[in-house]
Amino acid sequence: MRTSFLQNLYLQRPVILMMMLCLFTVLPWIGLGDFSTKGEPREAAVAISMMESGNYILPTSYANEFAYKPPMAHWLMAVCSLPQGYVSEFTARLPSALSFVVMIGFVLLFFGKRTEKFQIAMLTAFVLITCIEIHRAAMTTRVDMLLTSFMVIGLIQLFRWEERLELKGLPMGIPLLLGCAVLTKGPVGVVLPLFVFFVYLLVQGKYRFRKVVKAMIYIGVSSMFLPLIWYVAAWRQGGDTFLNVVLAENFGRFLHLDTPGINYDLGHERPFHYNFVTLIAGFVPWTLLVVFSLFGIRLRKPEKSFREIAKDCLQKIRTMDKASLFSLVALACIVFFYSIPSSKRSVYLMPAYPFIAYFLARYMLYLAEYRRMVTKVFAAFLASVAGVVLVALLLTAFGVIDPAETTSRFTAKADVLHTVATITGLLTSPDAITVGILLALALSLGMVCCLLLRKINLKILYATIGLMICIHFLIDGVIMRGERTANSSRPFAEQIMREFPLNGENVFVINNLREYLNLYGLNFYMGNIFRDFAIEKPSAGYFLAGEKDMEKIVLKYEGEYLFSPLATTPERNKEVRQKIVLSSFERK
Repeated sequence: MRTSFLQNLYLQRPVILMMMLCLFTVLPWIGLGDFSTKGEPREAAVAISMMESGNYILPTSYANEFAYKPPMAHWLMAVCSLPQGYVSEFTARLPSALSFVVMIGFVLLFFGKRTEKFQIAMLTAFVLITCIEIHRAAMTTRVDMLLTSFMVIGLIQLFRWEERLELKGLPMGIPLLLGCAVLTKGPVGVVLPLFVFFVYLLVQGKYRFRKVVKAMIYIGVSSMFLPLIWYVAAWRQGGDTFLNVVLAENFGRFLHLDTPGINYDLGHERPFHYNFVTLIAGFVPWTLLVVFSLFGIRLRKPEKSFREIAKDCLQKIRTMDKASLFSLVALACIVFFYSIPSSKRSVYLMPAYPFIAYFLARYMLYLAEYRRMVTKVFAAFLASVAGVVLVALLLTAFGVIDPAETTSRFTAKADVLHTVATITGLLTSPDAITVGILLALALSLGMVCCLLLRKINLKILYATIGLMICIHFLIDGVIMRGERTANSSRPFAEQIMREFPLNGENVFVINNLREYLNLYGLNFYMGNIFRDFAIEKPSAGYFLAGEKDMEKIVLKYEGEYLFSPLATTPERNKEVRQKIVLSSFERK
């Protein structure tokens, strides 16, 4: 019965099977490990504020700070948290994980119906599941995975609108999806999809320019209806302060403008080539397969001139099937769009990933069918690396080697040694999760080796994908769990809440990112109770800051306040890269 059920899923319900696999690659792991970076607790604290204050328009967190981004992700976090009554790591990461699963389902359906081989669509989905950038985004409490899903599904629906209705009418799903994208991260949620669709229609050459522009106006206006309701309501609450943040985040970041109206630097400034480097890194390990395929290629002197070659390429592009042409336009437009601003981050390019994965999947299938040695060598390489890692993990588990001792020979940093020791502890005293992951890794490794001996090439490719999924299990369930536990602010938060009478009336920080670093992780684990010292100027209370920041604060207020240190974290906090100090203070 079990075999029959799985065969039925694979042959008749591949989308359901793929979405079940997606759930299994993210859902069991998103609740493992605390927040250990500033981004996750910063977003999760907004959802806490929503639930506690009842303000779902422009809630404040971390003293007087309101969210830099629109509230769609925070609304979903709050909804996911309602059944248990509080925001946890699992419920805060759940919207990203679920949006990832839904996007994979749409991508598989989209390419599955429009390619000559369904295996290309399956491989596209597998590439997305196993590439580093998308997997990482699906596991974190950030807006980027949600934004990517809305934009990619919106682009798919725009394609279907042109394909089926030839721009007649306007399905309600399109403005709803793009409107949700705007409510996730701002106007880019509609501007970028419209830019891609506009270029695609022009490249097709099927419609008059006037009709194309008219379609863009209809989509843009209808997509901004719901977001404008929120923007007006938020502006009425936040006034000019809110307006300054909106202008800085959406226009200052893109147009390289100065932003004196906000109390933080936009940052993320990178050179032009950064986007291409991050794309190569983001598609690991499959970019390594492309590199492997370059060996053995014989370079020949071109018989045609550069102009003739360019003309042939242009002709091939014009004669592409519509799905391939749309994918090519989408990836080119998205990469070009995000090459304009000085602010660049790897996650910005994620909407291009499904379309790049499609071409990568076609290439992988070509290699498996016509250049079989490349697939075998790559599988052998990945299996060798995984085998070495597995042996090292087993030796650690049995106490033969001590990674913490080895690491101490290269660094004396206490926080690094603490992280390595925590991960080592998960191996030397393994729980059921760790044992299960090691067994899965060993089985997948054995499967790859067995198929390499039998020389069944396409199965070798799928077995390699399975091995990569198990490697992700190892990273998420052991390595990242240990890293997050070691660098969490939770232990210090629980310690000082237990030892001192801290509450929502007497705990203060300074919220000025141009001068000091914010303690977002500590704020989350203390229940979002921080108040703004610079604004309220209290007579007495408790103060939290990084060790180096505390030195500057003491000097700045030495004529007004007396600060007395009470507790300090034993290691540097990863979030602020310095120890955190709790002090009491009183006005002189």
